[in-house]
Amino acid sequence: MWIGAAVAVLGLASVPVLNAFDVFSDNGDPMSFDRTGPGGGSGDAGKGGSSGTSDPRVRMPTGPRADFTTANTLDDGTKIGVTTLHGKKSGFTGKVWVWAPKEYYEEKYAKSAFPVLIALPGGPGYPVNYWMGTDLKLQSSISEWSKSGKSKPFIVVMPVLNADNKNYYDGSDIPGQPKMGTWMSDDVPDLVKANFRTFTSRDGWAFMGSSSGAFVGLKQVLQHPDRFKAVIASGPDLRPDSPLWRGHEKEMRANDPEQLAKSLIARPGAPDVHLAFQIGTKEGGRAKLESFMKKYGKGPIKTRLQVIEGGGHNARGYVRGMDDGTMQWISKVIPGPTPAP
Repeated sequence: MWIGAAVAVLGLASVPVLNAFDVFSDNGDPMSFDRTGPGGGSGDAGKGGSSGTSDPRVRMPTGPRADFTTANTLDDGTKIGVTTLHGKKSGFTGKVWVWAPKEYYEEKYAKSAFPVLIALPGGPGYPVNYWMGTDLKLQSSISEWSKSGKSKPFIVVMPVLNADNKNYYDGSDIPGQPKMGTWMSDDVPDLVKANFRTFTSRDGWAFMGSSSGAFVGLKQVLQHPDRFKAVIASGPDLRPDSPLWRGHEKEMRANDPEQLAKSLIARPGAPDVHLAFQIGTKEGGRAKLESFMKKYGKGPIKTRLQVIEGGGHNARGYVRGMDDGTMQWISKVIPGPTPAP
């Protein structure tokens, strides 16, 4: 009743009820990921390195603290925050959305690291990363999966994929273009390290993505196996295909997953990487994907394919595939938080 009265006072009686709720939401308000709870502010960020813990696996937030505002709120009260990141290494400025699971705020995990999942969209991926919406249920699904033991309670990081909505940059440093490869490999992880309790080793870092975002996640893991351990690549592109590569064939080959996989297999003592592929039965590309896995799924490269029955080339189907087995496979090789004794 109070909502209806308030709407009438505001002169919005003719506006649908959904918009009335938006009036009273805290979207756009400042928020914090500190341990007092979603939206609280006890001051974790900026404590620096491993101070506050004797566990060498844990990196406490190094600072500087980023300014987050609320972008969405889940049913369990956890929030998706958004900030504008000025990439020091890439020189690119763009938005990054972040969600931390409920466990992140619990006192028993106050000195524990949490695994990070960098989630990339398909399509332009600019000016919005569609994983920041609650409609795809990525974050709420991870909450449920972690309760049932299917998944670790990941921090989900959702940066813009491209520098604009006119060009596709293959998540790479194409000569003469915004350095979107460095944005993904350096600037975005640096933001997370500055503001969250993370693992010091690459074991706690993974990518996921769909379509063009899957290509970028796959490429980042193969290109930087010392920084990232795993990827969930759903309906992925497998070759760099941006028109912006024209005249830069050498650099393009250096960002080709096939070439990167060959180099990793030939590298003595290469760290293992885990590539979890997903494909729907109603989309194309399965033969090429299986060929890639047959050629390069050896040595340090571990692969798995989740075939999604009735699934198309879309994010909702890929979340279903994650539920059917992909997330559990990835979570077996990614560490989770450790409660205090």
